[in-house]
Amino acid sequence: MTLRFRLTTLDQPVAKHLIDALNAELNEQYPEEGANHFRLDEDEVSGDRGVFLVGYIGDEPVACGAIRRLSDDEAEIKRMYVDRAARGSGLGRRTLEELEAHGRSLGVKRIVLETGERQVEAIALYERAGFVRIPCFGEYADSPLSVCLAKDLSREP
Repeated sequence: MTLRFRLTTLDQPVAKHLIDALNAELNEQYPEEGANHFRLDEDEVSGDRGVFLVGYIGDEPVACGAIRRLSDDEAEIKRMYVDRAARGSGLGRRTLEELEAHGRSLGVKRIVLETGERQVEAIALYERAGFVRIPCFGEYADSPLSVCLAKDLSREP
């Protein structure tokens, strides 16, 4: 199963479809008021600020993710998602690797991300990929359901 990635914009139907599926899943897992952090603006994933990727198997979009620059040295992974029907075959790992590669191309030394404590499979994926837990930052600092992680890219090839 070959996963190919294409850069796209957030306003494209394929991006909206995958983000809507992600939001629906998160709303099921976290029905609490204010538990979800959905903000990602087009200008944050364009030019030298970041990218939004869609992963395809054949013509079928099955994964997505974004990386947005926070500073000269740091970027954040956002909106990473693999369609439920396509999980369990390494597509999450491949999507994460592709986002890390884009982070390196942006010149960042560290990538951070936020996920939820109930997303145990996602946390395990990130930890296997070398991410470590950090104190929650920014808009997640006061979120009791958030888990924040970081990876130092300066040690990677």
